[in-house]
Amino acid sequence: MKFTTAPMGWNSWDCYGAAVDEKTVRANAEYMAKNLKSFGWEYVVVDIQWSEPEASTNEYHPFADLCMDEYGRLLPAPNRFPSAEGGKGFKPLADYVHSLGLKFGIHIMRGIPRQAVSKNCPVLGTNTTARQVAKTASICFWNTDMYGLDPDREGAREYYDSIFALYASWGVDFIKCDDICRELPHEEKEMVMLSESLRSCGRDMVLSLSPGPALLEKAELYKQVANMWRITDDFWDDWKLLYNMFERAEKWSIHTGQGNYPDADMLPVGPIRQCYDPDAVTKFTKEEQITMMTLWAIMRSPLMIGGEMTKFDDFTYKLLTNEGILDMHKNARHSHQVYRREINGVETVLWIASSANGGEYVAVFNIGDTNNTVEVSLDDLEWTEAKEACEMWTAEKLTWCDGAKISLPAHSAKAYYFK
Repeated sequence: MKFTTAPMGWNSWDCYGAAVDEKTVRANAEYMAKNLKSFGWEYVVVDIQWSEPEASTNEYHPFADLCMDEYGRLLPAPNRFPSAEGGKGFKPLADYVHSLGLKFGIHIMRGIPRQAVSKNCPVLGTNTTARQVAKTASICFWNTDMYGLDPDREGAREYYDSIFALYASWGVDFIKCDDICRELPHEEKEMVMLSESLRSCGRDMVLSLSPGPALLEKAELYKQVANMWRITDDFWDDWKLLYNMFERAEKWSIHTGQGNYPDADMLPVGPIRQCYDPDAVTKFTKEEQITMMTLWAIMRSPLMIGGEMTKFDDFTYKLLTNEGILDMHKNARHSHQVYRREINGVETVLWIASSANGGEYVAVFNIGDTNNTVEVSLDDLEWTEAKEACEMWTAEKLTWCDGAKISLPAHSAKAYYFK
């Protein structure tokens, strides 16, 4: 299935690290259904370590005991996800999310649990075992849960078939697969095998690859195997990371198309890092959050909220429900950077895109550290006549004649739609 728009949803990592629980997931799903669903937000994704009973922060416990069935397939820890008790897995939670009109997703790690290899679990439906299919030299350098799978060994594909059959039976709609995106070409064959198993499981699921940075020279492979792939390592509320995203966005923008979305990572907005401090909120300024949303929207990156939604303030809610910006995210086509240059000694970036509904989008960014006023000419936009526009964050009307003078505070952006 081709997913026609970049996914929009919520992921538990920025708030709860490895320690999210069912009560929290349900509460955030309820908030999304009530407040954000009508704007296009729909995915609720449980991030890493859901099978570990003792997970408590975003830190990993080396060689932790995981909940697992007799075939080496990980299961939700019932002390954190009570509805999974009795081998039900995530089906009850997925059913609840679906009952709200939303979609349900989970994080997985590439490969097979080391625990399954230690116990030499059988691979479902085969005469092979975990030890026979594991690639023990292929490990994650920041998490000790898994070994890679050897695509050349009998039973490896069948193991992936077995886990995606399980996820399909639970009603999973979104898979975030970790430790796979930036390891190419080392794990390229495993990536292809995993993708083939997912696509043959009988249920449509988004496949998201992480972490980044993805390899630009492998863009066509990512398009063949996945729906979205991380173009960066974990993105947090640090201006330097947002500043650096402009270079990544410019390089990857030509690879965006229906069903294929370079992923600039989660939006660390509102209350984040709740596993450490329930009072923690994003360190991004309001201007920086507007810059982030504008860039993610015009490049059509997936939009995955990282904040605790039940604690959103009015600014954060309006940031995520701006209809013009979300329309741009849905309808922008042929998005690209026109220039990145110093104007009045301040670094300025100009992006444009066509709209699938007719008209054009223009986004102007001040990525310097001082306020500035820039003039964007008709020649910059390759227009031959004046046009009237609306600035989508402020609703300010603007007629673009010979040129438009635009005032931009430091680290801020303005976005215009021309019918």
